[in-house]
Amino acid sequence: MPRLRFPRAARLARTAEFARVRAKGRSVHGKFMVLTVLQLAAEDPTRVGLITSRRVGGAVERNRVRRRLREIVRNDKPQVAPGFWFTLVARSAAVRASFADLRDEWRRLAKGARLLLLDF
Repeated sequence: MPRLRFPRAARLARTAEFARVRAKGRSVHGKFMVLTVLQLAAEDPTRVGLITSRRVGGAVERNRVRRRLREIVRNDKPQVAPGFWFTLVARSAAVRASFADLRDEWRRLAKGARLLLLDF
């Protein structure tokens, strides 16, 4: 069984990295989140950035949404194609969404962006 970790090397951290994904990537919009994907060379590791602005809610709500999104991406990490940087921007409706609803929308958006290797 593959290790399901979310190390620092798998995350986008710098403002310039987020700006690069936003400027050069393509976006897919959903009810609970917006997925922006930038394709790089296939040998580059896939990295993800999570964005939860204050529009989502207070600190407790933002952190809960961020933890849920991180867990969803971490669980599906083996199915994510290599060579992508992507960001997930949570919308305010994500606070009221169940974990299953967030996971289903993530998978639908990721399929639409051709980010996943396998179908669920």
